[in-house]
Amino acid sequence: MQIDIVVVFFLLGFLATFLKSDIDFPEGLYKGLVLFLLLAIGLKGGAALEQYFSASLIIQVVAVLAFGFILPLIAYPLLRYFGLLDRINAANIAAHYGSVSVATYAVAVAFLESKGVEYEAYFPLFVAILEAPAIAVGILLAKQRNSSLNLKGLLHESLLNQGVLLLFGGVIIGWLAGPQQMASIAPLFKDLFHGSLALFLLAMGQIAARQSKHLIEYGTFIATFGILMPLIGGLLGGLLAWSFGLSEGGTLLLTTLGASCSYIAVPAAMSVALPQANQGIAITASLGVTFPFNVLVGIPLYYSLIHKLLFS
Repeated sequence: MQIDIVVVFFLLGFLATFLKSDIDFPEGLYKGLVLFLLLAIGLKGGAALEQYFSASLIIQVVAVLAFGFILPLIAYPLLRYFGLLDRINAANIAAHYGSVSVATYAVAVAFLESKGVEYEAYFPLFVAILEAPAIAVGILLAKQRNSSLNLKGLLHESLLNQGVLLLFGGVIIGWLAGPQQMASIAPLFKDLFHGSLALFLLAMGQIAARQSKHLIEYGTFIATFGILMPLIGGLLGGLLAWSFGLSEGGTLLLTTLGASCSYIAVPAAMSVALPQANQGIAITASLGVTFPFNVLVGIPLYYSLIHKLLFS
């Protein structure tokens, strides 16, 4: 099986760090690539939204929103009662796994494009929608029954974090501009997308290698959960896509979104909302286990199963 070229960059970063030959990747460049990918994905979806906007899409949006609330509610009892984590840390990690990874989604898009498989162009809207609900659910799960809830703060952290704001902002700009006006900025946001994703994955490989070293500290449960939860979320995402009647590419993308977990928007929001939570456990699970699993094994596995079971 041929590995997608952008994934090779991830392997290079991982191997370099694992062999203690760290690549000096500037932090400013990493942050800039995050901003670029968020905007590029949002703009692409927004440009297509006007063409595909319909009543059926609104129904799909509502269902995907509900999906975002359900995922952390599945992850929480697994972490709480099987992993024996305390309420706050279980809720914190559940929020990570209820949200999505923009980079994992971008890798899935690159995977489909390398195979020439079509997918619904409005999918960035689903990415933006799935960023927020898990943050709200995670904060609610962490609160004690007798503790007060800062509704204003909850809404701010859920809806105005960097990931949600830039994705939705890109969708709105792309929607208002339309395909014709978008053509003027396509050389930056379209033509350079795969190259920027490759650089970003190089940095992600370094981070994943550093986080994987902490697995001994946090035990085998985190490693097991980091693989099991993506399989559960991916299965549910695939079933939801099947119920929508999505294309083969769209089914893979929604499966991937269900299987992914956040390591940008949610950690930033939860570190403010739940400062007492151990963010190291969540980052180790998401970046040390789940992200590499999805990029190296999960996406090809999901596509193979989808193709054989639903579209062969």
